[in-house]
Amino acid sequence: MDHIVTLDSRQEAALQAIADKFIAQHKGDPVKALKEMIVLNGHTFRTALTRSLLPAALDARRNDKWASCT
Repeated sequence: MDHIVTLDSRQEAALQAIADKFIAQHKGDPVKALKEMIVLNGHTFRTALTRSLLPAALDARRNDKWASCT
């Protein structure tokens, strides 16, 4: 784990309320809710990677490739 976050009691209560609502949206099935969260996080990660990191990495790779050819 890269970063540990400590929550105060107010933040913990707010997080618990959001978690309860998310599970309720999945008909009370916490496993189904967890699977959905994993899918959403994966999609968010891929989107962020594609929009920000990947194009910059490809540009850097192209620049290195052309620099070695000249």
